[in-house]
Amino acid sequence: MAGSSHGHGHTPAAWTGVIIAFIGFCVAGAFMVMANVPGFWVGMAIIALGGIVGGTMRAAGMGQNKRPQREVRRSEA
Repeated sequence: MAGSSHGHGHTPAAWTGVIIAFIGFCVAGAFMVMANVPGFWVGMAIIALGGIVGGTMRAAGMGQNKRPQREVRRSEA
C-alpha cells in the first residue's frame, strides 16, 4: 500500500497549497483562542487562499500529470 500512491501530492502545487492552508489554520486557531472574530476570519481567508494558489499552480503545470486510467478488460469465459 505504501508504494501505491505514485507520488500523490508530492508536487510544488500541493506543497504550496497545504503550507498556506496550514498557516491559515494556525492564524484562525490563535485568534479563536484570543476571541478575536476579525482575526479568525482573516485566518479562514488565508485557508481559502491556499486552495486558490494550489489550484492556480496546478493549472500552470506545477501539479501532478494526469494519467489515463487503465481499461479493465473482462476475460471471456
